[in-house]
Amino acid sequence: MATGVLVVGINKATRLLTYIVGTSKTYEATIRLGATTITDDAEGETTATTDAGAVTDEAIEAGIAALRGPIQQVPSSVSAIKVNGERAYARVRSGEDVKLAARPVTIHSFDVLDIRRGQNDGVAYVDVDATVRCSSGTYIRALARDLGGGLEVGGHLTALRRSAVGPYLLEQARTLEELAEDLQVLDIADAARALMPVRELSAEEAVELSFGRRIPASAGGGHTKEDPAAAFAPDGTLVALLADAGKWAKPVLVFPPDPVAAAAKTDRPEPAAGASSDVPGEGAR
Repeated sequence: MATGVLVVGINKATRLLTYIVGTSKTYEATIRLGATTITDDAEGETTATTDAGAVTDEAIEAGIAALRGPIQQVPSSVSAIKVNGERAYARVRSGEDVKLAARPVTIHSFDVLDIRRGQNDGVAYVDVDATVRCSSGTYIRALARDLGGGLEVGGHLTALRRSAVGPYLLEQARTLEELAEDLQVLDIADAARALMPVRELSAEEAVELSFGRRIPASAGGGHTKEDPAAAFAPDGTLVALLADAGKWAKPVLVFPPDPVAAAAKTDRPEPAAGASSDVPGEGAR
């Protein structure tokens, strides 16, 4: 049922995935009000049906407003969260009644695109098309469940499409069929520039970082291991991810140059004679 953007790292670009996981996500979703399912989506068995004909557009907007911002969300019981070492969905399938603890998430935006009304076997339902931008770890089907619960008619998710992962958009994505015919990937340098703050290096700084050595801190500082800066050589090559520590910036990750690409470049700066660091051998860990 779910489709959309999935970010995949290839070769050394896999090292960027750590910083992509925690970025915000954007979804296009359809929520059906008037029925509850065991999985909180259309793939699960319906457990209750309530006529939603009396639910007004204003009530829907009020229910959505209550779900915006920082909230405590109980994940779907059929999520992949582990309970005593076993996935919650596996426990549900074995007949166990699983209750998961609420966890903090942030709904940055939750906007209604369309409201459509219909009937199924004489029972009225309401379909709500919406766009949701949220923090990592948010369950959109849990939002559907909670919206329906707040309106006292039940709710579940009937369609879901992830349209963005951090700065990476659906328009940049390729289908599996397209990739099979023509493998197109976003260059690691372009991916890092879109994802992180950028620091442009001098040739000398690029050489020092390529050996894992520290350099003077970024202007203004503030880059951390959790939120590093992407450091680029003058030729546009991604050299390292940097974290500031006092007056120094230290590499969190160093990206060795591709040997073939490096051999093809004639303007690559050579290490300065006698280049050294007062922390010999210091490197990314």
